Amino acid sequence: MLSAEKILDIFRETHVLQEGHFLLTSGKHSNQYMQCAKVLQHPRFTEILCRELASRFKGDEIDVVAAPAIGGILIAYEVARILGTRMVFAERENGKMTFRRGFEIEPDEKVLVVEDVITTGGSVREVIEAVTEKGAKIGGVGVFVDRSNGRVKFQAKTEALLSMEIKPYEPAECPWCKQGLPIIKPGSRKSRCLEDE
Repeated sequence: MLSAEKILDIFRETHVLQEGHFLLTSGKHSNQYMQCAKVLQHPRFTEILCRELASRFKGDEIDVVAAPAIGGILIAYEVARILGTRMVFAERENGKMTFRRGFEIEPDEKVLVVEDVITTGGSVREVIEAVTEKGAKIGGVGVFVDRSNGRVKFQAKTEALLSMEIKPYEPAECPWCKQGLPIIKPGSRKSRCLEDE
């Protein structure tokens, strides 16, 4: 089993943890951001982390690994490969997460939902909803990083490689906004300073 310190070492080496003034997907602000895509540039580290995540669901009879696009796709692929299952991903269509591209989930299948980072758990919940609408069962939730430090709960076995708290702020209460620091929107094609828009 990988220790939290070893996982942090991998994240440090691949520059996953970033410092600054960030606009999160939730609309909240933070002075730190976990850009897990950076670790996914390195197949060796991706395999190490996904093997650890997959090991926590070994023996749970998972049939399908599902993820929200785009952050969880590579993780789902690698975890599914290690577990010997297939993978699918959900995309937002008309404001709702749905399985497209011919992806099917059967009612008797057990689905593991994976994601890179959870803060509020919104994307994971949307994928869970898309899975349960198909009549399938949720076999668990696996994430690289739980930024809620365990506060976000799902009604299924949940495993996070790393739990930590990076405190998010409502924009009106953000100390970095009050200091007039430019805000960066990560995760877009080009992380950009919103002050320049």
